[in-house]
Amino acid sequence: MKRVVLALLAALLLAAPARAQTAVDDLLVLAVDASGSVNEARFELQKQGYAAAFRSRRVLDAIRAGAHRSVAVTMVQWTGPTLHVVVVGWTEVRDEKTANALADAIAAAPRQLFGGGTSLSGAIDASMQLLAASPFRADRRVIDISGDGSNNRGRPAASARDEALKQGVVINGLPILTLEPDLDSYYRDNVIGGPGAFVVPVHSYEAFADAILNKLVNEIAGAGGDGAFAARR
Repeated sequence: MKRVVLALLAALLLAAPARAQTAVDDLLVLAVDASGSVNEARFELQKQGYAAAFRSRRVLDAIRAGAHRSVAVTMVQWTGPTLHVVVVGWTEVRDEKTANALADAIAAAPRQLFGGGTSLSGAIDASMQLLAASPFRADRRVIDISGDGSNNRGRPAASARDEALKQGVVINGLPILTLEPDLDSYYRDNVIGGPGAFVVPVHSYEAFADAILNKLVNEIAGAGGDGAFAARR
């Protein structure tokens, strides 16, 4: 009899529906360049720029304008094809408290990678895995890539980009033009894609905070900003 009861309990557990994922307006992966060309000062400017953006009223207002009035965000540092470290796990942002908590987590996250090449394709592939494993669900899934160099490791960036687009993911870019003045064109042709995708070029690391603020507002609103390059796909 005991075995029968245990068998019935097991059957009920297997038949029970999986726990429903929380619905949000956007799933957003922030993929931050930690390659060797990014020194400590530059890396800190990137990180603090993201933190400042989530403390901004403009970003919070954009979040509150959505149907679910919330987004889910994660941050990953990337370099080579297989070198990726998640430094902030999936976090729902729905109000000032949760936005500030995310900003604090980003600001406090230590640098985990210090070299290994620049693999934009690897960053896209890692971001796709994070989207697939998210405990949240959204109709719009976005990968936000910032970096200061073109792809020099792993498969071509465009190959990873094209696979992501086939799965309905949007990729936006924040190229930093300090080392490669034409990097914005490279991102436009090889990295970004999907409905409303855009590039926001940054001419110096010192200008990163303003650029990421404008980019996040546009990203969450689902439209490109002033001076952005529209995607070709």
